[in-house]
Amino acid sequence: MQARTYLFVPGDRTDRFAKALATGADRVIIDLEDAVKPAAKAAARAGLAGVSLDWSRVVLRVNDAASPWWAEDWAAVAALPVVAVLVPKAEDPAVIARALADLGRPVEVIPQIETARGLEELDGLLRAPGVRRAAFGHLDFAVDLGAAPDWEAMLLARATLVLRSRLAGRVAPIDSVTPDIADEAALRREAEAARRLGFGGKLLIHPRQVAPAFAAFGPSEAEVDWARRVLAALEAEPGGAVSVDGKMIDKPVADAARRVLALAKA
Repeated sequence: MQARTYLFVPGDRTDRFAKALATGADRVIIDLEDAVKPAAKAAARAGLAGVSLDWSRVVLRVNDAASPWWAEDWAAVAALPVVAVLVPKAEDPAVIARALADLGRPVEVIPQIETARGLEELDGLLRAPGVRRAAFGHLDFAVDLGAAPDWEAMLLARATLVLRSRLAGRVAPIDSVTPDIADEAALRREAEAARRLGFGGKLLIHPRQVAPAFAAFGPSEAEVDWARRVLAALEAEPGGAVSVDGKMIDKPVADAARRVLALAKA
């Protein structure tokens, strides 16, 4: 099953790591970037060596390549059993390739698209070593463009990310955060909209967001019921013309029904 929920935890709060993993999030992102003040970054890196974690469920977000902490963060990756790295403000596939070459072992790399240049270089980033899927960061992206961070203004970037990921044969991308942790309705609305657009998961900033986000990226009961009826109708009339709810069922519809049921079982 592809991960749907990615929960951030500050990289300098080792006391929260186990709690974050216990929330049921598919992946926990230990954040060395935005969540850690500049003066605390060295201590945060050093603190990672003293914790016992299920690293198979952990993603480490390093600082961006233009920052003064990039090399030190990758040195920490080399010293730890890290299996996945989130690269913020990703813009240059060659930078990722060099980091992995210097590391000398394979890790999954998730480029986070947060700038106009990152979106322009998306095709190359998706084909960089270690990349299976990308993530979106709409807040920084909006700042870079001088645009509003709302859904309408960010729609083209999101759609581009989904389309290019598909063309590159990569896993459906991860959508950006919902900042208002008290507004569950907004979280559900944004997660459901992202799923309809073709995203496969979401970045989260609070444990209370995990369960509703996971549910939003799965099919609804109505969708599952429809899919079952479609496949039952096809089995009842193999090779014949079939309709469900007054609509003809062709191969794309049948394939969609199978995807719904596969997702429901995940």
